[in-house]
Amino acid sequence: MKKNVVVIEGDGIGPEVIKQAIKVLNSIEEKFSHNFLYKKMIAGSKAIEMFGDPMPKETIDSCLKSDAVLFGSIGNSKYDHYPRGMRPEDGLLKLRKKMGLYCNIRPIITYSEIINKSPIKKERLENVNFLIFRELTGGIYFGKKGRSQNKEEAYDYCIYSKKEIEKIGKIAFQAALSRKKKISLVDKANVLETSRLWREVIKEMSLNYPNVDLEFLYIDNAAMQIIMNPKKFDIILTDNMFGDILSDEASVITSSLGLLPSASIGVNNKSLFEPVHGSYPQAEGKNIANPLGCILSVSMMLEYFGMCKEKILLEEAVKSSIEKKICTPDIIDSSLVTTEEVGNYIEKYIKNR
Repeated sequence: MKKNVVVIEGDGIGPEVIKQAIKVLNSIEEKFSHNFLYKKMIAGSKAIEMFGDPMPKETIDSCLKSDAVLFGSIGNSKYDHYPRGMRPEDGLLKLRKKMGLYCNIRPIITYSEIINKSPIKKERLENVNFLIFRELTGGIYFGKKGRSQNKEEAYDYCIYSKKEIEKIGKIAFQAALSRKKKISLVDKANVLETSRLWREVIKEMSLNYPNVDLEFLYIDNAAMQIIMNPKKFDIILTDNMFGDILSDEASVITSSLGLLPSASIGVNNKSLFEPVHGSYPQAEGKNIANPLGCILSVSMMLEYFGMCKEKILLEEAVKSSIEKKICTPDIIDSSLVTTEEVGNYIEKYIKNR
């Protein structure tokens, strides 16, 4: 199978984890006789320096023509003082909007071998496996923003339409049918009008999925339940801001933010795959960054391509690396294993199976 993949390394540790992800993807290509064609494009702080734009039009155009985008990380504190729209993170928001990436999916899965790394009690973490479905192109992040003339007041509008909610709701309900048939809608409907609309729309949609159990949780309760009883969840469905917060909180469950992958599903079969961790500038160039989040994002990309055997093998290789303690220091404190060595192990595992 032939696939065109745009690769955006981004900032900080992005190039390092992308390098390992490509290495693993190449081993899949060789073993299963696929043909992955890569096109490297620029975004983030390097794009600002070269083009004065965190997400150049050429990069966006290439992403729109691709079968998928593999993204490293973005962010650089050097540009924190830049005006809105000119920071590295603004470039990613722009790309999400242009590609219509309306649904972000983040798996939260625990590995028994590293449960003790988490500050949460072990008995609460065994066999945790749930998905967070975060709406990605609406809400407060994309609403109108501004300041009063005297700069002493500020506002951020949070706006959602029924159509936007239905679009992500459909994907969540369909996913629930192939899992435990349970959805937890997280909102703040006791205060926010947008949350009330979410409840109305999802409740109406649930009539078409009578086999799916639907529950409603306020964001504050959900944040507490994710830590106290994470096994109760199967699919969490929520808006842009709440999803951003909950998915980062959930990294405590998995023992490291470096383990979390994500897929962003868009309109017209456009999708982007990236690790959840940020650019982590403190680790840049030290060969200690955890590449597993990026490698597992490749696994989600393979599933998106319909390459199920390939996905299973890759995830088996990742599990083996954790079992053998071939892990970076964020997972095992005393580890001397490098970013490169983790990638090498997974590459070798795939080739030898």
